[in-house]
Amino acid sequence: MPTALRPIAIHVQEPSPGDFRWVLMEREGGGAWAEMERSASAAGTYHQALADGLRVLQAMIEDLDIGPRLAVKRAAKGVSPSHDAPQTERPPADPPAPSKPSLFGFGPAR
Repeated sequence: MPTALRPIAIHVQEPSPGDFRWVLMEREGGGAWAEMERSASAAGTYHQALADGLRVLQAMIEDLDIGPRLAVKRAAKGVSPSHDAPQTERPPADPPAPSKPSLFGFGPAR
């Protein structure tokens, strides 16, 4: 049986008009949300920022059929937890180049 899903959320901020940036957050054990990663550059639309953030989230998930899982059990199975641990100290990221045609069924792939 798979371990518990990681509670990860995505939202878009607009620090200045027309400057849309995605942010990935993860709920910690105590219920507080902590930032995992954010866009390094702005998108011109909310839609594009959200799609870019979903690309990053999708790239973090080894198996989209079961979703992101907690690192404790995955490490025990010998699977590298490189994307399973909160990444609050990483520099801002740009979305990876799409390798799959869909983004959780959201929007067109670039």
